[in-house]
Amino acid sequence: MTQAIDTMQLLAARAVVVAELAEDIPSPCVSVCRMDAQRQYCEGCLRSIDEIRVWSSSGAEQKKAIWAQIAQRVEDLAAKATSPA
Repeated sequence: MTQAIDTMQLLAARAVVVAELAEDIPSPCVSVCRMDAQRQYCEGCLRSIDEIRVWSSSGAEQKKAIWAQIAQRVEDLAAKATSPA
């Protein structure tokens, strides 16, 4: 669980930096390439299969939009982790 929290914190921090970039948007990939149990998002980078698929052909604005989605997913997952069951 700690590794998942560390990965989410890393992704959140990187998303803030990426939002300020105009070009050369880095990939969110952290080489942990496996889908979650619901097959919605990669456990490493929190991208969907479609987001992974289009990444290499996307322009800077689309890549930044994907990063923004990742940041939102981090927030959503953190909120779920801290809410009472």
